Order: sequence, then structure tokens, then C-alpha cells
Amino acid sequence: MARTPQSTALLISLSVLAFLQTSYAGGIAIYWGQNGIEGTLTETCNTGKYSYVNIAFLNQFGNGRTPEINLGGHCDPASNGCTSLSTDIRNCQNRGIKVMLSIGGGDGSYSLSSSKDAQKVANYLWNNFLGGQSSSRPLGDAVLDGIDFNIELGSTKYWDNLARALSGFSKRRRKVYLTAAPQCAFPDRFLGAALKTGLFDHVWVQFYNNAPCQYTTGNTNKLLNSWNRWTSSINSRIFLGLPASSAAAGGGFIPADVLTSQILPVIKRSPKYGGVMLWSYYDDQSGYASTIKSSV
Repeated sequence: MARTPQSTALLISLSVLAFLQTSYAGGIAIYWGQNGIEGTLTETCNTGKYSYVNIAFLNQFGNGRTPEINLGGHCDPASNGCTSLSTDIRNCQNRGIKVMLSIGGGDGSYSLSSSKDAQKVANYLWNNFLGGQSSSRPLGDAVLDGIDFNIELGSTKYWDNLARALSGFSKRRRKVYLTAAPQCAFPDRFLGAALKTGLFDHVWVQFYNNAPCQYTTGNTNKLLNSWNRWTSSINSRIFLGLPASSAAAGGGFIPADVLTSQILPVIKRSPKYGGVMLWSYYDDQSGYASTIKSSV
């Protein structure tokens, strides 16, 4: 039976409507390790709310520094007190959760002095947290899924070299995942060059503590414009990074009802949409992830 012009036009209209209504499902990422009153790593994963957990932070490394990890009172790495976390890490991974080591943070001492230094740091991360071998693995013998770049201090150079060096350790049976948490102002001054490598699997952009591109009451435009810039410029899964409560950041908190009704329906149209990242232990008190999970 031949199609009439009217039926053809209807099919085209329905196809366009279906395209416009396309919505991509995502996951929730959380940072863990910066407050001793938050639940254990196993408890955090057992909530069933998160697809990714970033253990934060390795906040001293590079340029001749002795690497140090700070887990906010959960354990004392100086006395090998954090090696028991291997059990927790494996518990999370057995639930299908990717567990990353986050390097950097807003308080510490870190930088890279050269491409050679970047390779040295990559070797340290591989041998002490990933699939390599070392007698001094701070978190025990569990093999983390990858490295999260949360770079907010120090030099802006050589992070692309570190990304390439870490990616070089990926194997067919064991991929080294790379994630990053840039600020929402584009391009991020620390991670701009690294993100251009195209090696990062997930990028959870911090849409908080950044007045030019964060949500303010009644105004979603700045955030959505910035989101569009990121998704049109970076070849990675992009996550909307948010504070888990109004107390978790100086600005950028989005009430759950606003997020689920005004923002997620728009950003989920992008095929690069990955989900939502939350900072951080405040979610234990606010229940923010539980409220938004079905909409993410």
C-alpha cells in the first residue's frame, strides 16, 4: 500500500518527536573518605545508590614529594592502618561498582614538574593502587579500577602526560579507567589539556562553587549553557557534579525537585550524559541520592 503525503509527514513528525524525547539513563558517583563520621566504604556501596565511588584523596605526590593519602580519619595510612580497605574495595567491586583513587583535592601539596615526573607518578600509582606490585600498598592488595583527577592546586602542566602514562597500563582484560572532576568554567585551567587527550572515560564537572556556571535560585540558564559547552567539546561521558546538600558547598546546590523537573530532563537528551556526581559525605544526612536516583 502506497504512503500518502499525509502519512509520510506523520511518520516524520513522530520520528522527530521520538528523537527530541530521547532520554539516556545514568548513574550516581560519590566521593568517599573525607570525613570519619560517614559510613564505611562497604556501607556506602551497600546502599545501592552509587555506580562509582572515588576514594579521596591522594593529596601529596609529584616533584620529589613522598606520596601520602589522607582519608579524613577513617584510618591511618602512616601505620599501614588502611590496608584493611582492600576487603571493602572488593565488596564494592563485587556489586558492580567502579572504585577509583582520587588524586589531588583542594587541600594538599602536589604538582608535576616534567613529563618524566608524570611517568614516575604513574608508575607509583600503578604499583601501589592498580595492577602492579609493591610492598607498601596503602590500601592493601585490592586492585582499584582507575584514577580520578581532582586537580585544584599546583602546576597546570603535565596532567596530560600523566593521563597518557596511566592509559598505557590498560590491558585487554583489565582496563585502567580515567575520570576527572574539572570546574564548570570551560576549559578547566588545570585539566583542559588532559581532557583534550580523549582518554577520560567519565568527567564529573563541578557545577558548584563556580558562580559563572552554577545554578542559582530560579536560574538554570548558566548551568545549562555550561553543560552544552562541555558536551559539545569533550569526548567523554559527562556527569553533573553537585553538592549533596546546601551545607556541602558555598554555592550551586539544586533542590531535588528542581533538579528532577527542570534540569535532568534537559541534560539527559545528550548521548554524552553519564549521570550525577555528588560531593560527598553530606549525602548520608541529606538522602539526596535516594531522592533523585529514579530520575537519574
